[in-house]
Amino acid sequence: MNETVTVVVQRVMPAPPEVVFDEWLDPEALEEWMCPNPVRVVDVTVEARVGGTVRFDVDDSGTSVLISGQFLTIDRPRLLRFTWSNSNWEDPTRASIVNVTFDPVGTDETLMSIEHSLLPTSEFESFHGGWIATFEQLAARLESAVP
Repeated sequence: MNETVTVVVQRVMPAPPEVVFDEWLDPEALEEWMCPNPVRVVDVTVEARVGGTVRFDVDDSGTSVLISGQFLTIDRPRLLRFTWSNSNWEDPTRASIVNVTFDPVGTDETLMSIEHSLLPTSEFESFHGGWIATFEQLAARLESAVP
């Protein structure tokens, strides 16, 4: 049976929606904040169009992992949706779905919410903790960029 789980994480980011949204499509930015440390992104491909590729080559403590997917929705600055597959999953062809929303809070903050669905059940803890840590890293990057 192919049971799946959904991970939901939210955090207020210290920047307006346009700025936070653009971080998701900037390969240099993604190398810096995507994936929880000590896992490192060593290469990023982003074809920012519906049907375009999103790909992260990741070094997980010496193990190479390929994360790949396709953009389903790009609605700047409100919504980003893409598929996500991991080369180290039991079934590496299995696609999960990442849904990221960006809601303005006041004048210069954003409530960023992620809903990562269709994940293999065994991956819940890893992704729940992973997205929380990844959001922390993005928040820290945005804070350091505030003038």
